[in-house]
Amino acid sequence: MMRTQCLLGLRTFFVAFAAKLWSFFIYLSRRQIRTVIQYQTVGYDVLPLSPVSRNRLAQVKRKILMLDLDETLTHSHHDGVLRPTVWPGTPPDLILKVVIDKHPVWFFVHKRPHLDFFVEVVSQWYELVVFIASMEIDGSAVTNKQDNSRSINKRRYYRQHYTLELSSYIKDLSVVHSDLSSIVILDNSPWA
Repeated sequence: MMRTQCLLGLRTFFVAFAAKLWSFFIYLSRRQIRTVIQYQTVGYDVLPLSPVSRNRLAQVKRKILMLDLDETLTHSHHDGVLRPTVWPGTPPDLILKVVIDKHPVWFFVHKRPHLDFFVEVVSQWYELVVFIASMEIDGSAVTNKQDNSRSINKRRYYRQHYTLELSSYIKDLSVVHSDLSSIVILDNSPWA
């Protein structure tokens, strides 16, 4: 009787242990799958414009879509930042080495999700202009890498194109085009 109870207790222990072990393996595999899925690139089919749409767009003057780079299309930090503001372990989309005042600085750039698809689609409808708050030396490096030499961002404006007004820098849209009604601006800063 004692032997039967001992075997029954041992069997119950092993079944409970196996169930716990199995649930732990399931937890680890789900966590691993979530991590893999999180960093997968989502692919979209970019459908070309129909001939009718292309013809209509050719007849009207295109509006200008002015895009801000820093904190709107991308987020970047350099190697001197003590606490990066991205989720730990998130791999950067671009890593750039820029020499500023004879010192090499590494920039880690994170694109917004689905940025490439967005740029590809809106470039069919608008003339894209990038207005960047950073200096030309690092802003052009980020824009060149982000553009992947597709020449979508042909017109670029940097910090030297800003205007100082009421002790803050603002984007002077008249630099981009004299007709301000033809400009649409996408920026994270209302002061810009």
